[in-house]
Order: sequence, then structure tokens, then C-alpha cells
Amino acid sequence: MAGGYLEVITGSMFSGKSEELIRRVRRVVIARKKAVVVKPSIDTRYSASEVRSHDGNGLDAHVVDVARPEEILALAKSANADVVAIDEAQFFSPAIVDVVMSLVDEGRRVIVAGLDMDFARRPFGAMPVLMAMADEVLKLKAICAVCGEPATFNQRLINGQPARRSDPVVMVGGQEKYEARCRRCHQLAD
Repeated sequence: MAGGYLEVITGSMFSGKSEELIRRVRRVVIARKKAVVVKPSIDTRYSASEVRSHDGNGLDAHVVDVARPEEILALAKSANADVVAIDEAQFFSPAIVDVVMSLVDEGRRVIVAGLDMDFARRPFGAMPVLMAMADEVLKLKAICAVCGEPATFNQRLINGQPARRSDPVVMVGGQEKYEARCRRCHQLAD
């Protein structure tokens, strides 16, 4: 196995993070490399056992408990994986950082996708640390649902109104709960 490499794909919701992760894994398969795809157990929006993009593309995935990311190490070892792809990494416990770095140290290519900020514009989970440690970071933008400009923020809506900063950080959802927004259009309720 060649030297390890960490790629992080980040950005707001609806920016194409999962789509890019899927694209990269498909290229790995074309190159006849072994890949393991992982998703957190709490993300059941589109499929319980697939990484799926908002527009419906998907890949079979191993479901891992968010509190036990070390399970990913055993999955990679048992599959003799060249590449490990982890979607929605922001949901995993902080131990995901040590897991990812162990995989890289073993010589594996690791592709991580996840939100860099929560709905209140705060750093989300371990993603900022993974971004800082990455060999490559791709930050994608969505389109603002209000004005059509590039969007980098996640607008959480509750009954059509902006969420409060004090609302729980983790609330898994799609277009029924979130919109992509630019800095000017993003709002938080008091």
C-alpha cells in the first residue's frame, strides 16, 4: 500500500459533498482498488444502508455507531481496503480524528465528507480538526435558497422560521428542515 493521504470534502448542505464522495469512490472501483464506504448510524434520511446524495445517487455503505468510530478500523482491515470513505463525519464522536489518522498512518487513502459548520455557523464536530490535518480540502458551495448567490451556511427552519442558536445542534434532515443560505440571507431567531 502506498503512503496514506487524507482528503476532506466539506461545505454546506446541498453543496454536493456526498455526490463528490460517491464520484471519488467510483473512480477507486474503476482503478480496481478496494474501498470501504462508511456512514453514521443516525443518518437514515434516504437509506439505512447506503450513502446517498440529495439527488438520489448512492453507494452501499457500512453503518457505524457514531459513538464507536473505531469500528471503522476493523472494517478497513477485514476488507484490506486501499481507500476508506466516510460520509457525514461531523456526526461521529471526536474519536473519529484518531481513527482517520490511524487509517492514514497505515498507508490508506481516506476520503471524509461532512459539514464544517452547524446551523448556527459554529464549527461542527471533528470536521475543523480533520480539515486542518488534511492533505487536501475541497470546500463546496451550494446556491442560496433566497437570493441565488453562492451559499456556505445551513439554514435550519422550524415551521418555516429560523431556528434559535440555543436549539439542539444535531437534527438530521433534508429539504424539509434545511436550506442553503449565503451570509446575507442566513438568519437565527433570538
